[in-house]
Amino acid sequence: MNVTKSRRDLGQSLWLDTISRELLTSGTLIRYIDDWNVTGLTSNPTILDHAIGTSSAYDEAIKEKHRSGKSEEDILFDLAIEDIARAADLFRPIWDLSSGVDGWVSLEVSPLLTRDGPETLAAAKALRSRIRRPNAMIKIPGTPDGLPAVEAAIFAGVPVNVTLLFSREHYLAAAEAFLRGVERRIADGLTPVVGSVASVFVSRWDTAVRGTIPVAIEDRLGIAMGQRVYRAYRDLMDSPRWKRILEAGARPQRLLFASTGTKNPGVSDVLYLEALGLPHTVITVPENTLHAFAEHGTAGIPEAAIYGDCEEVLARFTEAGIDLNVLAEQLQHQGTAAFAKSWADLIAVIVAKGATPADSG
Repeated sequence: MNVTKSRRDLGQSLWLDTISRELLTSGTLIRYIDDWNVTGLTSNPTILDHAIGTSSAYDEAIKEKHRSGKSEEDILFDLAIEDIARAADLFRPIWDLSSGVDGWVSLEVSPLLTRDGPETLAAAKALRSRIRRPNAMIKIPGTPDGLPAVEAAIFAGVPVNVTLLFSREHYLAAAEAFLRGVERRIADGLTPVVGSVASVFVSRWDTAVRGTIPVAIEDRLGIAMGQRVYRAYRDLMDSPRWKRILEAGARPQRLLFASTGTKNPGVSDVLYLEALGLPHTVITVPENTLHAFAEHGTAGIPEAAIYGDCEEVLARFTEAGIDLNVLAEQLQHQGTAAFAKSWADLIAVIVAKGATPADSG
C-alpha cells in the first residue's frame, strides 16, 4: 500500500519541510512528488541556514554576487528565491490541477522585521514580486506584531503562510487576521480568493516540558494541542461568518501542522504524523520523517484525534503545574528568537563564503 497516497486520498496534504539546491538538482524532490505524493514545500531561516551553511552548492554563486557588491541579505534572498522559484515550478502542475488549493511553496520574510508591521508588509510584497510564481506563499509570523501585516498582506492579495502559531488562541488570531483581510477585499469588490495556511507547531510543546512532567503523559502535549486547534478550526469553518465569505467565492485558510519531527528517540519516529492525520489539513514533514512515514507509517485517520480526550489530556498537564497559556507565549517568543539567530548565523555564513583570500588574510 502507498501510505502517502492513502493519506492524501483521506484529505490531508503532505508538504516537505526543507529545501536545498541538492534536493532540487538531484531529482529527489520530483521523486518525492511522483512517488510519495508530496504536494507542497516550506522553508524557514533555520532550514536555509542548514542548506547554505552545510553545502558547497551555493559557494560560487555567493562569491559572484559578493563581487557584484550585493549586501549579504540581498545575496541570501537571491539564493533562497532561486531555490523557491525552482521548487514552485515543480509543484505548479499540482497547483493548477487543484485550482490553487494545493501545490504551494513558502518563503519567510526576514525575522529581523517581526516588530515592524509596515516593513513586514513591504517585504512580503517584494518577495512575492521577486519570486514571480503564483503558487508562492510568503511566511509571516503570527505574533501580535505580525498579525496586522498578515491582514494587510491578505487584503493586498499576497498569499500568506502564518507561521509560529502554537495554541488554539494563536490559531484563532491568525484566522481572524485572514478573515478581516478577505472581508475587506469583498467590501472593495476584489476577488476574495487569496491562498493561506495557518501553521501550528507541534513537537516543540513536548520538548519544552520533557523532564518536568509525569512519564505517563510525556509526548502527549503536542498532539493534544494539535487536536484542540483542529476542533477550533472545524468549528470556525462551520460558523456563519466563514460560510458568508465562502459563499462570496473565498477559499478556506487551511490548518497546517508543523514541527512534526519526533525529538524523543524513545517513541515512534512518525508519532505526530499518525496522531494528526486529520482531513482538510496540511502536515509538513522533515525529510527523514517523510522517509520513515513512507516506509512504515499508517494512513488512517485516528478517531481519537477527532473524538478523543484532548481536553482531558491537557487537564493533566495543568494538574502537573504547566500553565499552557504562558508556555504558548514562551514558545512563540523562543521560536521568533531562534529564527532571528538562524538568520544572523546565515548572514555570517554568506560573509565567510563570500570572502576572497585577501579578505581572510
